[in-house]
Amino acid sequence: MYQKVKGTYDLLPKETNKWQALEKTIRNVSKIFNYDEIRTPIFENTELFHRSVGEDTDIVSKETYDFIDRGNRSNTLRPEGTAPVVRSYIENKLYADKIPIKKLYYMGPMFRYERPQKGRYRQFAQFGAEAFGSTSPLLDAEIISYAVTVIKALKIKDVEVHLNSIGDQESKTMYKKALVEYLKTDITSLCSDCQRRYVTNPLRILDCKIDKNSEFLINAPKPIDYLNQESKDHFEKLQQYLDAMEIKYVVDSSLVRGLDYYTHTVFEVDANLDTLGAQKTICGGGRYNNLVSSLGGPNIPGVGFAFGLERLMFALESINFKGAPDYLHLYLMILGEEQKADGIKMLNRCRIGGLFSDIDFLDKNLKAQFKLADNLNARFIAIYGANEKAKDVINIKDKETGKEITIDKHQLYNHIVAELMTPSKSCESCEEDSCDECE
Repeated sequence: MYQKVKGTYDLLPKETNKWQALEKTIRNVSKIFNYDEIRTPIFENTELFHRSVGEDTDIVSKETYDFIDRGNRSNTLRPEGTAPVVRSYIENKLYADKIPIKKLYYMGPMFRYERPQKGRYRQFAQFGAEAFGSTSPLLDAEIISYAVTVIKALKIKDVEVHLNSIGDQESKTMYKKALVEYLKTDITSLCSDCQRRYVTNPLRILDCKIDKNSEFLINAPKPIDYLNQESKDHFEKLQQYLDAMEIKYVVDSSLVRGLDYYTHTVFEVDANLDTLGAQKTICGGGRYNNLVSSLGGPNIPGVGFAFGLERLMFALESINFKGAPDYLHLYLMILGEEQKADGIKMLNRCRIGGLFSDIDFLDKNLKAQFKLADNLNARFIAIYGANEKAKDVINIKDKETGKEITIDKHQLYNHIVAELMTPSKSCESCEEDSCDECE
C-alpha cells in the first residue's frame, strides 16, 4: 500500500473549501492593493538560490531539494518565492514596463527538507508579494499594510507588527565589525553552527534557533544602534506612515530575518491566537535594495513579504474559519433509461448557466436518490420520468420553502434562477431579511 511521502499531506474535499476561501480572500486583498499575480516554475537553477538566499543560510546549507537532471544541470525545488520572482522580473525585463512600480504577488508550493511539525511541512504553500522600483519607506509601509490587511480580512483581529532596521550596506558593514568584536570574547559558548557562522557570516548568528535566548546573544550589539543618518531617516519615516495608517507595531531591535538579501526594513507580523502558542509569527518580510542587481539585473530596489499558508490555516482554526458552503442548486432525478437523453440535456443547460447540479449514476431507487440529494445539500430536487416526458413537464421541489410545483421542462433553469434571486422572507418580528437574532 502506497502512502504519502513524509512531510507532505493530502487536502481532502472538506478541507479544500477552506483553502479556496483563503485564496479568494488573498486575491481580493491583492486586487485592492493593485498587486498582479505572477507564477514561476517550481524548480530553478540551483545557483539562483545560492546567490540570493545565501550559502550559509539554513535553507541553502541544509534544507533544499537539489537534483541533477539528464543534461547534468543542477536544479533545486524552490524553497522560497522571492528569488524566482526576481529572476523572472529580470529575465522578462519587467523593469522596462511603462508602469515604473511593479507590484506582484504569488501563491504556490515550496519545498524544504526540515523536521515536519504542526503547520510546517516539507512541501508547503506560500503566499508572498514583491514590489519593485522605489526606495521610499512609503512602499515599505504599504507592503506591511497589505500583509496586515490580509490577516484582518480573515477575521483575525489582534495583529501586531514587529519592526526593525538593519540599515543600508554602509550601516551593515559598521554593525558587522562591532558584532565580530563582541562575539570573539566568548564565541565558544555558542553552538557549533554559530561558531562556523562567525567566520562565514556573523550576522546570521543573531538568527540562531539554539542560542537566541542566551544572555551573551541578548546583550550583543543591535543593528539599529549602527544606522547612518540615511537609514535612520528611512526607519523614522516608515514609523510615521504606519502611525498614520493606525497599524499597531513595536520596534524589536533584536529582529533579523534569516535571509542574506535584506537591507533597511525587516518585519514580522504576529497574530495573538491560542492555537499558535508562543510562536505567533505568521508573516515575515523586508526590503532588499541590492538583490535585483546581485542577480544580474539593473540597480532596482524591492520590498516584500511571505506567508506560510499552512501556518496561517492553523492559526485560523481558533476562530472557526469556514470555507464556502458545500451545496448544490439542483439535484435532478431521471427515472428510466428512455428519459436520460432529455434529462441530461436539461442538466447541461443548468450547468452551462452556472447552477451547481448533479444526478445519479448508479440507477438508485427514488428513496435512495432523495437521501443522496440530502447528503449533497441540494436546494432544488427535480423529478423527470415517463409521465413528465409525455407532458413535457418536470416536477420540482424547493427544500428551503417546501414548495412543490410542476413546470414546463424547458423552464427548469429559468425557474431555479428566478427563485434564487427572490429575496428571503422578511422576519415577522423586525421585518428584516435574514435576521440573525430572530433566527
